[in-house]
Amino acid sequence: MHKKQISLCPVFFFAALSLINIGEVQAVNKTLNTKQQAVVSIAAFTANGDLEKLRPALNEGLDAGLTVNETKEILVQMYAYCGFPRSLNGISTFMAVMDERGKKGIQDKMGKETTPMPPGLDRDRYGTQTRAKLGGLASISQPSGYQLFVPVIDAFLKEHLFADIFYRDNLDWQTRELATISALAAMGGVAGQLQFHMGAAMNMGITEWQAKEFIALLAAKLGQKEAEIAADVLDKVIAARNK
Repeated sequence: MHKKQISLCPVFFFAALSLINIGEVQAVNKTLNTKQQAVVSIAAFTANGDLEKLRPALNEGLDAGLTVNETKEILVQMYAYCGFPRSLNGISTFMAVMDERGKKGIQDKMGKETTPMPPGLDRDRYGTQTRAKLGGLASISQPSGYQLFVPVIDAFLKEHLFADIFYRDNLDWQTRELATISALAAMGGVAGQLQFHMGAAMNMGITEWQAKEFIALLAAKLGQKEAEIAADVLDKVIAARNK
């Protein structure tokens, strides 16, 4: 068993990353780039309501190359996980950041607008397929558990989260999942959902090494407790993928 291997000391792991040869790291895509690191911070601080830390995180994201529309989209998506109040607080903070940057003469790239959803799209079907793809399923599984107990919440998940939101293409799915696991890790008490989305992030191309660096970032940005809980979840995801 390799349990706790990842969670022993993510802070030291984070420090060790700076000692790795940069060329070697880039060659094997081992690290999260600066934009991805900014996504982690923006989503986490929006979800836990730490607006004091969110403000510099938003600036760092724009400086790293996130467009205005990409940043807006991260903040919009957060409402599906941490609710409208914190999403709106994050958006208000971003408005203040943009105002400050404008007064300094900083011109940030707006980025692409999302492609409109075509009229008549079967959102239930699209959302069902999206969720299956994120979960790494070759076929659609039969409804069970909460899906049968409260069918309406499953309809909301499929038609709104996995259709209305995931159809919006000004963020790719890998970035959406990175934002999601950051928010869930920051919120706490949602290990089951974090496990699904951690797996989804890896299904969308986040490597095992990048996932471990994500844990290290949590330790550095949020705290040891959040990092250790997420590390336990990552251990389970990796173990299941290696079966």
